[in-house]
Amino acid sequence: MPHINDTIQDFTLEAFHNEHTRKVKLSDYRGKWLVLLFYPADFTFVCPTELEEAAEHYAEFKKAGAEIMSVSTDTVFVHKAWHDHSPAISKITYPMLADPTGKLCRYFGTYIEEGGDAGLSLRGTFIIDPDGKLKAMDIHDNSIGRNAKEILRKLLAAKFVREHKGLVCPASWEPGKKTLKPGLKLVGKI
Repeated sequence: MPHINDTIQDFTLEAFHNEHTRKVKLSDYRGKWLVLLFYPADFTFVCPTELEEAAEHYAEFKKAGAEIMSVSTDTVFVHKAWHDHSPAISKITYPMLADPTGKLCRYFGTYIEEGGDAGLSLRGTFIIDPDGKLKAMDIHDNSIGRNAKEILRKLLAAKFVREHKGLVCPASWEPGKKTLKPGLKLVGKI
């Protein structure tokens, strides 16, 4: 499992994207921010609520120079069937990665090896910078849905500190709010 600031290993996976199946290499996204949203499975209960919410904020992620990709252990054919039959999932225009062998899920530490949910993924969110380095990660129980606005806020904070060396973002920071310079007081809005 990678740690913060590790360079992410390259993977090639199939994806369902814009009504087509295609191969996706993570390294093809170097130079952009990348947000990976791991989730348990297609045709479930919590997953469509958070993937739909990510779809509703997708334009904001793109404006920030980021690509979103969802990941589950389902195949691209199951992704397509879900996309074709779910009003919530039909709103998704970002790539839906298929990891039926669990290789990517295992690498990121989200794969469930044992128990009733064996072979599925935990909910995990990973923000990767344009150099391919991991900047934020969050893995939690599958019964707890994520907040796309908070993921976007974390992305924007990571982008801000990358572009403003020496400054850091305090709790609940949002663009336009005051930042901190370690060792000094709050600095003005940037």
